[in-house]
Amino acid sequence: MTLTDRPAPRETVLVRRPGPQELHPRRTHRRRRTLEGALALAVPAALVLLWQLAAAGGWIDARIYPAPTTILADGWDRALAGALWPDVWATLRRVLAGYAAGTAAGYALGLLMGSLALVRAALEPLLDALYVVPKLALLPVFLNMFGLGEGPQVALVAATVFFFVWISTMAAVLAVPAGHRDAGRVFGAGAWQMFRHVLLPASLPAVLVGARIAAGVAVLVIVASEQIAAADGLGHLIFDSRALFQNDVMFVGIVCVAVLGVLFSELVRLAGRFLTPWAPRDRGRAQS
Repeated sequence: MTLTDRPAPRETVLVRRPGPQELHPRRTHRRRRTLEGALALAVPAALVLLWQLAAAGGWIDARIYPAPTTILADGWDRALAGALWPDVWATLRRVLAGYAAGTAAGYALGLLMGSLALVRAALEPLLDALYVVPKLALLPVFLNMFGLGEGPQVALVAATVFFFVWISTMAAVLAVPAGHRDAGRVFGAGAWQMFRHVLLPASLPAVLVGARIAAGVAVLVIVASEQIAAADGLGHLIFDSRALFQNDVMFVGIVCVAVLGVLFSELVRLAGRFLTPWAPRDRGRAQS
């Protein structure tokens, strides 16, 4: 048999049938979102149920770890009696004031350092050194500066938020592709136009991610600060009730802190979606 007499090799054709996501994208997306929402609720609900069963069955000491129903009942009673809201408002007031001040300062300096290399060279080493200092270590300094009262609490939150927003803003401005800047120069954009139409829209989504992280950290740091130098607030409530062996009240404060942190972080996320409609959503359509 010669080479020309050999049969031609058989060709293999791979056929991919469209799946449910291609055939019914809306239905598939809706089912995926329903599944994700169910899992998001089922996991904490299962943990709370396990905690309730453990407390009711005596597997854990209910005096130290009260049952969720006990915590809920105590929190409800304190809320109706008006004993809970002063601490909630005190913490929320400090968080909002410090967050606003720290975000404004961090964003302004981040833009400046991201845009001007000489300013970045002058200030970045100093700010890097201050960034690694635990923020609670600055509380005595703020107490010396502002005395007792709201000043040290607000200043501590502002200092904490400042570094998160400054780092994310400077990094976002530096990460703007050179092609975007070149396009602005080609069209004759001035300094303000370059900022307004190139740097701001390109960097703002990443800046808002840093601002959302800072929102959660602001709640965390105020709780620790209120333990040390405050006569009210959720942090004071948590640690004072622990010292008095009122563990149900302590858990009420912890739950309030968790709810406050989630709501504040979600508020910042929604604000980011409103301010940057062109940016990809962090909770957009699920990918298969």
